[in-house]
Amino acid sequence: MKYTLSITTFFLLLVLVAPPVFAQGAGLEWAIIQKESIDLCDAGEYDRAAILAQKAIRIAESVVGSGHPDVAKSLLNLALIYDEQGHYALAEPLYRRSLAINEQALGSEAPIVVANLSLLSLLYEKQKQYALAEPFNRRVLTIKEKSLGPDHPDVADALGSLAWNYNDQGHYAAAGPLFKRVLTIREKSLGPDHPDVADALQYLACNYNDQGQYAAAGPLFKRVLTIREKNLGPDHPDVANAIEYLAFNYAYQGHYTAAEPLFKRVLTITEKNLGPDHPDVANAIEYLAFNHYDQGQYTEAEPLFKRRIKINEKALGPEHPELVRSLENLADTYFKQGDYYQAEQLYKRVITIKEKTLGPDHLDLANSLSRLGWIYSAQGGGTEAELLCKRGLEIREKALGPSHFDVADSLEALGLYYDMHSQFDSAEPLYKRALVIKENTLGPDHPDLSSILWHIGSMYDNQGLYTAAEPFYKRQLAIREKNLGPDHLSVSYDLVNLGAIIEKKGNYADALQLRLRALAITEKNLGPYHSNLVFYLKAIGRNYCKQGKYADAEPFYKRILEITEKEYGPKDPNVITALNNLSVLYDKLGQHAEADKLYKSAQAIKKK
Repeated sequence: MKYTLSITTFFLLLVLVAPPVFAQGAGLEWAIIQKESIDLCDAGEYDRAAILAQKAIRIAESVVGSGHPDVAKSLLNLALIYDEQGHYALAEPLYRRSLAINEQALGSEAPIVVANLSLLSLLYEKQKQYALAEPFNRRVLTIKEKSLGPDHPDVADALGSLAWNYNDQGHYAAAGPLFKRVLTIREKSLGPDHPDVADALQYLACNYNDQGQYAAAGPLFKRVLTIREKNLGPDHPDVANAIEYLAFNYAYQGHYTAAEPLFKRVLTITEKNLGPDHPDVANAIEYLAFNHYDQGQYTEAEPLFKRRIKINEKALGPEHPELVRSLENLADTYFKQGDYYQAEQLYKRVITIKEKTLGPDHLDLANSLSRLGWIYSAQGGGTEAELLCKRGLEIREKALGPSHFDVADSLEALGLYYDMHSQFDSAEPLYKRALVIKENTLGPDHPDLSSILWHIGSMYDNQGLYTAAEPFYKRQLAIREKNLGPDHLSVSYDLVNLGAIIEKKGNYADALQLRLRALAITEKNLGPYHSNLVFYLKAIGRNYCKQGKYADAEPFYKRILEITEKEYGPKDPNVITALNNLSVLYDKLGQHAEADKLYKSAQAIKKK
């Protein structure tokens, strides 16, 4: 949920509130044309609206000159029409010219100048050009604080826009204080239980989530839910939205069991309000499906994805983009279950739909081609997989140019194909070109560099080039610590990767410290008994064993057994593995009786 500007509000400001100041006859014609243009735009007839808007510009320029505020109104009208159509390159110079005229004629802090600035910032943000949008958001905030004072509700809106801009750039720490200030202003002016306060709480909670501060976000999401239930009742769509955010907060922490009843309640409310076959019901089904999918419960996720497909086919038709996304989700579920045939058929259907509706060179086709390439690769179809990845890359290079961010993703995908087939000489230049593009686009410390840095490090790691791999793993870790904070779950993964490289170089002591820190972070985020801890405990135990420190390893292997029994039950195969590993450890410690006892326990479970 972000701050947006009402196009209708700006039209009213431009036309109805501020009539033309030039000659009556020409002014009346100008006003009529402007109004007709607006009506056509509201009706979705953008091409006709644009023709009239261009005529209005010509009338205004011929009567009052190119630098008059009424010309700026017409320019802004045409810019908004292009903006609505997604023709951002056409809209931008019109917005800028309108801004320049209004600044010159009315002053740098006039209300219409603030409108110009806000629209320009939104234009850039729609194109994900957040750095270009930032100075416009800053300037709007400065003007509003000066004219309205620091605690005015309109200042809160400007703060929110700048905060979202920071958030979208990955500058979460900079965004946080602004979101807090939005909340403070709204609580002060509206009271603690106002709906707009709930929105502000949600913004701040989302910011915490983005930083991995799930524990801080949770109480805020709960308060949002309480306010909305109080104001709207238990079955309002906005209440479902609040429940959804809280459910995702639990899911991000791996608390899928806590998230599940919330996702089910979202589904129940949505079905009650909209009926069982509405597209929004399909979305609620998808949330629940992914909650199962993320736990590896693919058989539970499969029928939910199928129901979503059925709803989308009925409501949206056989070639709608949402249906395509549903097909892709089901295909991925089959892929995870090893049912490559079913996954392949679905992706072929997806590609057929996209080629028919979008054309053979459309950008949306590129990702699906890469996915089908992975499916072929998993079945041993190396050549087919390579050709598909190459086709995806060619589509993006042709449409976007050789240095676009999305081209970097295709380069990375093709590089990963070669990497998986041990064709490292082919993979390396693709990876490195992808890294350069991402650095040039995002800067050297952006979170989205993490993936490519990991792939390069992993490629060197797989070749035994540990010294070459280490700086890439270190840089990945540094970026995540900077952007997400030192205690984010993703940081724990990076610590383990770096620890593995250092251990392979024979530095067990330093590797151990990295793994212990990873364990502490995971415990802090997920609690002391989460199944994810087993991976870290096992890595620490093995580290000690490689050094011959079997007594130091013992408490970690015992804890693995404790967590596994609690998480999966006493008869699960994972428990057998934990018993056997602990048995081997006791043998090495000379505690043969205890080792034999554990071994027999494992065998007894196997027989059952």
